[in-house]
Amino acid sequence: MRSKLLWVCMGCFSVLSTALLFSPASWLAQVVETQTQGRIILGDAQGSLWHGSAFIGGAASRSEAVTPLLPGRFTWKLSPLVLIGKVDLMLDNPAALSAPVHVSGNWSQWQVAATSINMPAERLVALGAPLNTLQPTGDMRLSWNDLQVERQKGRIAVAGLMTLDLVAMSSRLSPVKPLGSYQMTMALSDSQNEQHASIVLKTISGAMLLDGNGKLVNGRLQFSGTAQAADGQEEKLANLLNLLGQRRQQNGKTVIGLEFS
Repeated sequence: MRSKLLWVCMGCFSVLSTALLFSPASWLAQVVETQTQGRIILGDAQGSLWHGSAFIGGAASRSEAVTPLLPGRFTWKLSPLVLIGKVDLMLDNPAALSAPVHVSGNWSQWQVAATSINMPAERLVALGAPLNTLQPTGDMRLSWNDLQVERQKGRIAVAGLMTLDLVAMSSRLSPVKPLGSYQMTMALSDSQNEQHASIVLKTISGAMLLDGNGKLVNGRLQFSGTAQAADGQEEKLANLLNLLGQRRQQNGKTVIGLEFS
């Protein structure tokens, strides 16, 4: 009886291992879409779970007329050793990444190597409203140092520093081009079973001045900042600024309050 049970278990393990080893990349695409609730889509997934490629799109990419969220195709190589608890993943895309992303660790902890992602701001329309109305243009670069990622009680904790550079940004709703260049830094940490991110936004240069700070706690954003026109640009930016928030007085000047909670 025990011998038969052992053979049944071995047979089930063999079938499961074979199924995993030959899983198509489309299976991974379904997992990503489900986990992100459809906000991120792996389009035209080719290859297998272990060695494949796809482009990354946003929710609006369900329309064939919408371009991918990020340029180029991402290719990945995942070691089958993940089946026994060792994670070794290499993600590459020369059109978007400054260097391949190496993820290593185990089933509960990962280290994500430092790199940066470059993306034309025009691709943000793939995320839908309100970005498809603003139709931003410019260059965006998201960079990070080595990130520590850990799974804790059904949630993901991330520690590290990320920086988003927005260079020569413009919008179809404004005649001023470019509006300016900006930088947002996010210091990620985890404490008392809560994921935190301290956020600082500042203007590098430009006709529209943005600044503020806030925090992200377990996915909930709290942010307080201002938007205003540089001297001499008030009339040209009036319509765009009115769309961003409510006017208020600050240090004798009229500014737009950027409040999110």
